[in-house]
Order: sequence, then C-alpha cells, then structure tokens
Amino acid sequence: MPNILVVEDSPTMRQLISFAMKRISNSRVIEATDGVDALKKLSSDTIDLILCDINMPVMDGLKLVSLVRGNPTFKDIPIIMVTTEGAEEDRKRAIAIGANAYLPKPIQTQELIKMVNTYLGGSGS
Repeated sequence: MPNILVVEDSPTMRQLISFAMKRISNSRVIEATDGVDALKKLSSDTIDLILCDINMPVMDGLKLVSLVRGNPTFKDIPIIMVTTEGAEEDRKRAIAIGANAYLPKPIQTQELIKMVNTYLGGSGS
C-alpha cells in the first residue's frame, strides 16, 4: 500500500494532485504545505513517493529534494517535481539534485498517474 507525499503550497493544486493520487489503488495520500512540513511528515510516516512543487514559501522544492537525497533513510524515495516552472534550467537543476522526474503544470492527471505508477512499480513496493 503506497504512501504518497504531496508537497504543494497551493490548496487547490494540492487537492487536485491528492485527488488524482487517490485513483491509484490502495494508495494513501499525505499532504504537506511546504518543505519543512514535508520533512516532518517524512520522519513520522513511511513514504513511498514524493510529489513536490518547486516554488513554495519557507522551504522550496529544490531544497527539499537536496535534503531528502542527503539523508540515508530517505535517499531512495522517488521524487517527481510538479511545477509551473517549465524553464529548462529549472528542470535540469531539479534532475541534477536528485529528482527522478519532472512534470510541468497544468498537469495531465492520466500522465501523472502513469508516472507515479511507474515509480511505485519500479521500486518493488
């Protein structure tokens, strides 16, 4: 039963992504409003996949990715960046610091679900 952490500061976007994730069978969605909140959730729950925005207050998505990748406990969790930052350099930076994939907004729900299933299936969970 996969636990999916959705890290997004916009309540509307967070709800949209969470709703899409609930279509993945047996998945449990855990929501976080920013990177700091996400780190708290990571330490209190077993997370199988992270969906993360880049632009967030307090701690942005890129900082979160680098902290997750720097922590031996969490470093293997797949991370998919979901963001309006469609700029090529942002995508390259996200991938360079350890994000597994990058999905520009507005997101296509089917594409997101397919991508998440690929990572969940591929991680042997």
